[in-house]
Amino acid sequence: MNLETYLKLDAVEMAQLIQKKEVTAKELMTVAFERLNEVHPILNIVAHSRMEKALEEAERISIEDVPFNGVPILLKNISQSVEGELMTAGNKLLKGNRSKHDSYFVKKLRDAGFHFMGHTNTPEFGLKNITEPEIYGPTRNPWNTNYSPGGSSGGAAAAIASGVVPLAGASDGGGSIRIPASFSGLFGLKPTRGRTPVGPGVGRQWHGASIDFVLSRSVRDSASMLDLLQVVQPEAAFQTPLYPGSYQQKMLEDSGRTLRIAYTTKSPVGTPVSADAKFAVENTVKWLEAQGHDVEEKDNGVDGVQLMKDYYMMNSGEMSLTVQELEKAISRAITADDVEIETWVLSEAGKSLSAADFSASLASWDVAAAQMASFHQVYDFYITPAAASTAPKVGELTHSKASQEKLRLQVSEANKEKQQNLIYEMFLPSLTYTPFTQLANLTGQPAMSVPVYLSSEGLPLGVQVMAPKGEEHRLLQLAVQLEQSDLWVGMKGNPYFEERLSKRK
Repeated sequence: MNLETYLKLDAVEMAQLIQKKEVTAKELMTVAFERLNEVHPILNIVAHSRMEKALEEAERISIEDVPFNGVPILLKNISQSVEGELMTAGNKLLKGNRSKHDSYFVKKLRDAGFHFMGHTNTPEFGLKNITEPEIYGPTRNPWNTNYSPGGSSGGAAAAIASGVVPLAGASDGGGSIRIPASFSGLFGLKPTRGRTPVGPGVGRQWHGASIDFVLSRSVRDSASMLDLLQVVQPEAAFQTPLYPGSYQQKMLEDSGRTLRIAYTTKSPVGTPVSADAKFAVENTVKWLEAQGHDVEEKDNGVDGVQLMKDYYMMNSGEMSLTVQELEKAISRAITADDVEIETWVLSEAGKSLSAADFSASLASWDVAAAQMASFHQVYDFYITPAAASTAPKVGELTHSKASQEKLRLQVSEANKEKQQNLIYEMFLPSLTYTPFTQLANLTGQPAMSVPVYLSSEGLPLGVQVMAPKGEEHRLLQLAVQLEQSDLWVGMKGNPYFEERLSKRK
């Protein structure tokens, strides 16, 4: 197996080749680590590698009737725990923390035959739309290393977009699958809330805002992973009925009807939207109209600013609890030097919240969910930019030391209301880049980012499509049609799939 062949394969094809005995798991794993070792020093993809173990495991593989037997995969350094392996969530206090068990998500992957290469880089506790943790440093975008691949699944995106693996474990609590998909030319699907629970012992990830899944290069891979990972887990706090068919088969069917589609290019929080992002949506809309669908520019009626404030209030409570749990684990008080500024400001603000404040913020999510359910009584899909512009530069959204000191002082002196306003202002520069994705997390709807635009600077940009709860199959059907169209960018123009490959010939 050479690199040129490896880069052309998705995970489904790799599994088929292994099953036919045309390639071995050891050969695939060897090429995957050769590629990782080549690109990691440039891109900073992984937090932890398990190369020796993974190669040894690939050597021992037997041909079994499991769907992805011997296919290499990288996992995300949050919630996707492997027994005995490091799991730090991008926090320096957890640098020696080892998982006591496989997460449910990982167990499903293991049972399906995947072989784990290690864990990808992620921002501390998954709080940002960039991947620049202090403990590991910034991950860079394969399309242009001056730019970020996004976050929080930024290491996963860089791994796929540089050809290390065809898909990787990811999670999405505010856009953390769709944002890096948009910035890195990938397909990113966030399933319906409760579709892929990750227990044991997790229950509520950000009160249902966060869900674990994958990033991929092909729609087929994401569809096959949804077939694999959907489950009704008895102890899970959120459950959704199993889809009765096969996503991989259903995605190839034409719905046979004219779709009603709403779209907007306006930011839900009133921030600027680039000409690139507007053009990406408008170009997609024109294509949909050419396919015979009814498309209408329409606002969804949700108060985006208030929804973001309520989202940050949940983050405040969650981070305050996380800091409390860390304090118990290390038997001392956490200081501002132990965590990054976003964690500190959120956790300090969380101490001021009442139970009524927290409950009221969650209740607003239900109001938004009702509004969107009513909206989808009329419209099959809701289309927006996946991000308001192409990727930010590395370091652009990381607070300077002076800014961090100012934020620490301000949060310590502010009352409850001012603390929440401070959080909004702290995240506003990053929110300006990605204001569109959080809605689906708070309503529980499925949403995807499709790679259908390349800027004049050679940076990809995705378009987001949202659907009613439980209708991932409709998103996948549309994604396949786009994947087969001239709009689909994929890896076309990505130097890690073109220039670097041609130099090796």
